[in-house]
Amino acid sequence: MIVALAGGVGAAKFLRGLVEVIPPDTLTIISNTGDDIELHGLHISPDIDIVAYTLSGLVDEERGWGICGDTFDCLAMLRRYGEATWFNLGDRDLATHIVRTQRRRGGQSLTDITASFCQALGLSVRILPMCDQPVPSLIRTPAGLFHFQEYLVQRGGHEEVQEVIYHGVEQSQPAPGVCETLAQAEAILLCPSNPVISIGTILAVPGIRQAIQASPAPVVAVSPIIQGATLKGPADKMLRGLGLEVSAYGVAQYYDGLLHGLVIDVLDSALRPRLEHLGLHVEVTNTIMRTLADKQALARTTLALARQCRPFTPSPRGRGQG
Repeated sequence: MIVALAGGVGAAKFLRGLVEVIPPDTLTIISNTGDDIELHGLHISPDIDIVAYTLSGLVDEERGWGICGDTFDCLAMLRRYGEATWFNLGDRDLATHIVRTQRRRGGQSLTDITASFCQALGLSVRILPMCDQPVPSLIRTPAGLFHFQEYLVQRGGHEEVQEVIYHGVEQSQPAPGVCETLAQAEAILLCPSNPVISIGTILAVPGIRQAIQASPAPVVAVSPIIQGATLKGPADKMLRGLGLEVSAYGVAQYYDGLLHGLVIDVLDSALRPRLEHLGLHVEVTNTIMRTLADKQALARTTLALARQCRPFTPSPRGRGQG
């Protein structure tokens, strides 16, 4: 079994390639839920949804989020009523949030709801939320404290990041199956997601970091930072705010004590000696995923690096999904 810790868009692209090179039913995805937010009375889980939409073939490839061909009539009507509409919610996308909210109010856990959504979307991968408790990620900037979605979407993510707070994480616990899955993993992959606000949130749930460290599986990350910048999102601002170098080296520092290997982009090949000095196995390749072939190649390279760190027998290639 391969286990992947995942954020949103970057992770979804990587995972799209991964399910083409391994059987999807041998993959378990542990998803960040720190980005979850309640808007218009609905519970929204952006990272879970973008991964599920991508792997089921529903995602809007051009936008990079939401459902392909979706309309926004409900949002337009909300705007007419004077409601805030800074968070784009398509009409078909709303169905996901409505059902999730109804079921949560009926007492179902986010874990069970996510499993039922995966089944309805025809997915054989397993998607687990990191925890069932709400753990909103908050960003402190010179202008104040904001929910991560407010900081990124409403305010544009331009402000300096002074602090990242995983609100209530101390009282959370890993969702059912998370620690057991990590213990049984052949390889643990940290997707090319924001280390601080996506993967870091998962690692902050009590017991998950410890379960990864105790696992016999190799742990390999794909750096989302290329030449001192991020392709999408505020990972650079967050690393800088934590006093870390904004580079693949800074990513390795953030994951200190967890990694056996790191995949970096060809544009950052000069960092290889410094990273190897940290004791890491390093692979240099193209990490910019423009095409499905790019995604598949990156997935193969990452798995090969994991085998180099600690040998395991991968399952035969699967047919993929979507």
